[in-house]
Amino acid sequence: MGKISIYNSDGQGKAPAALGRAVWMACRGKDVMVVQFLKGNGLDGSEFLRRLEPEIKVFCFEKTDENFAQLSQAQQAEEIGNIKNGLNFAKKVLTTGECDLLILDEVLGLVNNHIVSLEELKSLLMIGGDTDTDIIMTGLVPEEEVCALADEVVITQSR
Repeated sequence: MGKISIYNSDGQGKAPAALGRAVWMACRGKDVMVVQFLKGNGLDGSEFLRRLEPEIKVFCFEKTDENFAQLSQAQQAEEIGNIKNGLNFAKKVLTTGECDLLILDEVLGLVNNHIVSLEELKSLLMIGGDTDTDIIMTGLVPEEEVCALADEVVITQSR
């Protein structure tokens, strides 16, 4: 069974910590995928991350370059559909065992922002629990119920 980890903080440092693990795994010949949420298409170093391909594959299903919180209500509704496509992609990756490490960057923010329910996230993790794929979820401090599903919770320090 794969290991489920949560990397959280109230500031920066979550994604870099997760990506450190991704590089470590890729250096050992493991397949790594990153699915980014709530960062907009092309924000937060995605362009740099894409240079790590094909060893580390990066996916962002959001279409706008703007941060989700800054979008109009209509734009947010459209992006929610795109975000749900990203979650469905993550489910497919877990179901088929396409990678050894799946990083769900800022997925916890989807619950915090009421874009997906806690039950939807739990459902995704249950799929992961039946595979050998390790999962890292990043985001702000998660619900206790989510923490209970994880094998480890890592609190990163921001500067």
